[in-house]
Formats: sequence, C-alpha cells, structure tokens
Amino acid sequence: MTEQTETEIVPAAQPASGKDEKYYLRFTLPQRYLHAVLFTSFLGLAATGLPMRFSDNAGARFFARAVGGFGAILFFHKFCAIILTLAFLYHLKDIFTRAVVHKEKGMFWGPTSMVANWKDVKDLVGHLRWFVGLGPKPQFDRYAYWEKFDYWAVFWGMVVIGFSGYAMWFAPFFAKFLPGWALNAVLVVHGEEALLAILFIFSIHFVNTHLRPDSFPMDMVIFTGKETEEEFKKKRALEYQRLERQGKLEAKLADKPVYWWVNFAKVVGFTAILIGLVLLVLTLIAYFQLNGGVG
Repeated sequence: MTEQTETEIVPAAQPASGKDEKYYLRFTLPQRYLHAVLFTSFLGLAATGLPMRFSDNAGARFFARAVGGFGAILFFHKFCAIILTLAFLYHLKDIFTRAVVHKEKGMFWGPTSMVANWKDVKDLVGHLRWFVGLGPKPQFDRYAYWEKFDYWAVFWGMVVIGFSGYAMWFAPFFAKFLPGWALNAVLVVHGEEALLAILFIFSIHFVNTHLRPDSFPMDMVIFTGKETEEEFKKKRALEYQRLERQGKLEAKLADKPVYWWVNFAKVVGFTAILIGLVLLVLTLIAYFQLNGGVG
C-alpha cells in the first residue's frame, strides 16, 4: 500500500512513564482505508464470482436463487469490480505523485521500496536455511520478501483479471480491435486467474500475514496502523536500526491504539478471515467436484 513520507508524520506525545509501551506508526490512515476498500471489494468479487464460475454446482444455484438469480450476482460482481478498480487507480495515482511530482527517493529501489532486490533473494534463502536449522533467522527491513511477493501478486492480478473482466463486460468495444479468439481467451483467463487469486489470498496471504507464529491469530497493524516497539524491533530490526541511526525514529512515534478501535478491528478482521476461509473451502469443493465429474 501507499505511505506518507516520514516528514509528513507528526510524532505523537508519549506517556512519561517508562512502564508504558511505545507505539510506532507503520501504516497511515489513507493506507488503512485503501486496504479496507481492497479487501472488502475483493471479498465481494470472490463471493459473487465463484457462483458464476461454478454455476452448475448445487450450492451456487442455491445461492443464486437466494439473492434473486445470476443476474443479481453479476450486478454486484460488476459493482465490486468498479470499487476495486477505483482503489487501484488511486494507488497508481499516489505512486505517480510521490515518485514523479514529489520526487520521493526510495520508491523503486532501496530498503523502503516494494521492488524486490538482491537482499530479498538472500533473505529467502536464509529463511529456508533457518527453517531447517542450518543458519540464523534473517533480519528484515521495511518490507520482507513475502510482503513484496504478496503485493506484486495482487498488482499482477489487478492488471490481468481487470483487463479480461472489462473486455468481457464491454465486448462490442474491445471487438473493434481484438480478434475473436482473443475475446474467447479472456473468458478463460479471467476465470482461471480469478480462481488463482482467490486461492492465493485465502491461503498464502492469510498464512503470511496472520497465521505466522509471531502474528497469530491476527496481525493488527493493518487495522490500527501502529505496532509496539517490541514488535517493531522483532519483525523489522533493520528498519528500526536504520531509522535510529538516521535520527528519524522519534518521528514514527504514535499514540496507543484506542481500546474500542482495536476490538472493532478484531471483529472486522476475524470476520474477513472467516469469510475467506469459507470461500476457500467452497472453492476447493466445487473445483474437485467439477473436475471429478461429481456435481
């Protein structure tokens, strides 16, 4: 997601007591709003796209009857697609503004960039060695290699699934410059890539983000935007050390998340994860039934 520059972050007052834990800002409010729009619209696309993808499945037909037919499902699918597209365009606009207009350093290379570099390769190898007890656990900077993988998987999916979806939606327009076989291909590409995205988000992304031992049962930072100093040092030791060395660590200080917001975020987060896991199970059931010729 996008982020404000460090100079735009106003340090919050911290309690004087040494017993009170420090909190640091990781994600700004616009970033968290964008993530909320992203996962909400994606859940909507998954919930409406799966019944159309497996329309012969008994469960899909039952769901269609309950909501008013496949026409109603398609309407909500398109509505969610528009919302997700607007969020994606906003993200692209933000990247362009920061990189070109504000000339922000580190957007496309360096420790704060989402672009993979040689360190990510070494971190991946080092992590695999650590998994089997052959080396120390690698230390990470602003973004770990799996977070970058998650980001670019979604970015790629937005381009491929989005283009193929709009090509089907506005087929007469795209038929003016695309051959017939291409329009047939986008139908296959859209369905298979969307299925892959659902499987990826509801398994790999959920595991990477929330089900790892140091985040289980949920990483709250994307909802609150803040994390404790202990979490900061443990998860991204290199970023903590770099900011401390540069004298920029104090600019990241933030107030402790309010109690009601943490509880609200937990309800929203666990609900999203539950919906995602249910859709994952239903997807696997429908897929194997279809390919096994059962239902």
